[in-house]
Amino acid sequence: MLMTRDLIRPRARSVANSLVLQLMGLLLTGSALPIAISYLSGKTPDITSEQTLATVAASCIAAVVALLAIRKVTSFPGTRHFSYIIPAFSVTFGSAIGALLFLRVDYASVMLMSAFLLGTLFIFMMMHLGARAGQSFYVVPFGKALELVDSEDANWLLLKHPTLPENDDRTPIVADLRYDFEPEWERMLAAAAISGRAVYHSKQVRESLTGKVEIEHLSENGFGSLLPNSAYRQTKRIVDILVSLVVIPLLLVPMLILSVAIRLDSPGPVLFRQRRMGYRGHDFEVLKFRTMRTRASVACVEAAIEDAITQSEDHRITKIGRFLRRTRIDELPQIWNVLLGDMSIIGPRPEAIPLSEWYERELPFYSYRHIVRPGITGWAQVSQGHVADLDSVHTKLYYDFYYIKNFSAWLDLLITIRTVHTVLSGFGSK
Repeated sequence: MLMTRDLIRPRARSVANSLVLQLMGLLLTGSALPIAISYLSGKTPDITSEQTLATVAASCIAAVVALLAIRKVTSFPGTRHFSYIIPAFSVTFGSAIGALLFLRVDYASVMLMSAFLLGTLFIFMMMHLGARAGQSFYVVPFGKALELVDSEDANWLLLKHPTLPENDDRTPIVADLRYDFEPEWERMLAAAAISGRAVYHSKQVRESLTGKVEIEHLSENGFGSLLPNSAYRQTKRIVDILVSLVVIPLLLVPMLILSVAIRLDSPGPVLFRQRRMGYRGHDFEVLKFRTMRTRASVACVEAAIEDAITQSEDHRITKIGRFLRRTRIDELPQIWNVLLGDMSIIGPRPEAIPLSEWYERELPFYSYRHIVRPGITGWAQVSQGHVADLDSVHTKLYYDFYYIKNFSAWLDLLITIRTVHTVLSGFGSK
């Protein structure tokens, strides 16, 4: 949406999305208002009692943690604040109740429930007001920054002159910082930065709106290094091991039942084994439930590439295989690959060796996706779905680069939540 600088003064969004205002509101809905509701319901709580203090403390902590989680997760592209409010508050308040019960601390259930409902409603209202106002950016109208104005994901306010906008010091300025500006525009951008106003490179804004990163040079990793966050990579590996050790025993019986169903549905082995390209360019054998009829191996490269690509309505897929692929249940045996260290629960999907070699020949920087462990699910899978042709894989590569550049626990949490929706809806399956 394209606007001139005189058409809008975006204050409502800044106020509604203010972290300070939201925190103050949640502290109010977690303390004073629940106490008032208890009075109105006929109960007169002792505000100095251990029960009341414990309830207020649990309510406020749960509400604040929920808010911080919502703000962090929804900072990624393609997310809607409203989808995460109830789950976040339910998890944090449920955890608070669990902690109180575990510690055998008495609490006021009416107050706690009131804090949950009031806090949820308050954040819904704040997010609604903020969303209605829409994100706005001032655009320096030169270079690739002009390409952004075609996007309807934000309000774009073109700057006509190299002067800072008056009466609005909160709306960020976007510019193509690689463009060779005239001196007066350079002075304006410098003055904006010195005054504390946010000045963003157009490439950075485009990434934040699309969830895709296009790497044009090897130096374009977020930290100026080809290694993502090493501290989180080690923590993530520990989490993968712990989750695998917990999940594998729980899945044994369901997987045995599925194994019988697969054998009854069509002749052939229960598991499909395939060499795929993995972490740091080392190949490994991936495990999946077999969803296709067994077929003879092929020798030539072209035939191997074609055989590795799953087509829409592929005739090789079995009856039960269609269900397994739509629900992603066929991926469950890969939890063993996770335990062995070949894969992670979340990361770029590993490709068959013939496909990976083909993509690497045709697509620049394709091998960069191997800098992290491949995953059972990933950012590209929940954003784009299953693809195989070169153009779509090129787009998928941008999603993988975004994941690598923003490698973090918060992005993994968002992918986990969106994976549930993907499994239930069958999005992107073939």
